[in-house]
Amino acid sequence: MYRHRILIVDDDKLLQKSLFNILSEKYDATVVGSGEEALQYLARNNTDLVLLDIKLPGMDGVEVLKKIRDQGLEVSVIMMTAFEDVKTVITSMKMGAFDYLVKPLDIEELEVIVEKALENTQLRQEVKELRKQLAEFDLENIIGNSAGMKQALQLADKIARSYDTTALIEGETGTGKEVIAKVIHYRSARSRKPFISINCGAISKDLVESELFGYEKGAFTGSLPQGKKGKCEIADQGTLFLDEISELALSAQVKLLRFLEEREFYPVGATEKKKVDVRIIAATNKPLERCMRDGAFREDLYYRLNVAKIILPPLRERQADIIPFVDFFLGKFNEKFGKNFRGVSPEAERFLLNYRWEGNVREIKNTVERIVLLEEGERIERNHLSFLVPAQAAENAGSDAAPRLTAGGVDLVEINKSLVFKALEMTGGNKAEAAKLLGISRPTLVYRLNKYRSES
Repeated sequence: MYRHRILIVDDDKLLQKSLFNILSEKYDATVVGSGEEALQYLARNNTDLVLLDIKLPGMDGVEVLKKIRDQGLEVSVIMMTAFEDVKTVITSMKMGAFDYLVKPLDIEELEVIVEKALENTQLRQEVKELRKQLAEFDLENIIGNSAGMKQALQLADKIARSYDTTALIEGETGTGKEVIAKVIHYRSARSRKPFISINCGAISKDLVESELFGYEKGAFTGSLPQGKKGKCEIADQGTLFLDEISELALSAQVKLLRFLEEREFYPVGATEKKKVDVRIIAATNKPLERCMRDGAFREDLYYRLNVAKIILPPLRERQADIIPFVDFFLGKFNEKFGKNFRGVSPEAERFLLNYRWEGNVREIKNTVERIVLLEEGERIERNHLSFLVPAQAAENAGSDAAPRLTAGGVDLVEINKSLVFKALEMTGGNKAEAAKLLGISRPTLVYRLNKYRSES
């Protein structure tokens, strides 16, 4: 469990010890004896609250508070003074002190004000995080230049305007299904409440029900003695995101269907129902219609989930999004690794646009991270992408070996055709470079390409 960090700044040894003993029972407390030490400590350590004496040797408490605010340190400060110096206290409050205490300190008053200050700190952090999430999932900040992604974002925005419409998101692994789910949540009236995600394919079938609905104390062997809240209850008034819904066991599907219809559930081992207000968003990388035909997914649950469906196209069908994703991840990993990549060479761009990206956005993220980490330069070059094996090249990997001559003979036309297309893939579609690899002229390569394509 997280323990708040409190810095005590006072030169009175006896008071230092007393405050440390009182506060260290509930919090991580640290003591320093001067303003200079306090600023050095705050520069190196995350701190939730400072108890700051006004009268200090050298730099006084008001000056320390000013430097804390000038440096943009987001920490709550409670001023302490040996006498009620109204003018100084007012100055401190105007500079952003949360409250003040008069010495000799009243222990009960100390504990109450410290608790309120920490609640204020937590609330401020929650507001900051919410603003960050709202900005991150603003439609203008989502990469979606392709027609398919624009359509998906427009539909997500419409769903967000409703309060409790259930949504189903379908798309290959790595296409950004959770991003779309968060767009719906953070653009809705539920944005200030929890977004809770559960991966239905990553938990044991025996534990799905307790993960969703929780359990009462002593419900089963190995359960927590105090019981446990399920994800449905934790998400109350917010959004519950069920990823990989196609992997949900049939027995759990029955209970989920009942929950969707009633918004009520029994925790495991309970005799009384609990009612919650939650939006359900489900996602799958398998078409649920096919799962229904195979008997792996209930038809009635499918129709209950399929109120509003969003289909995310794979990245290979969203060419307009590929380079913007590369640029986005370049900025992210430049900052992480201290590099200065600024873009992509024309040859590398052609390769990136023609690559199939079977892993979608997740694969492009990993690709850029590897390049920024391992390579040097100001832009991604074609040779930086040599570790990526185009799908067709992978299928024809055996063609590097000499063709085996059998009694049935070989098809030289097919061999030549395979080599032409492989050379194009290896050079990112650059016909001049491909011709050099094959030892033929560029016009000859173009002629053969046109011939092979007209025959296919």
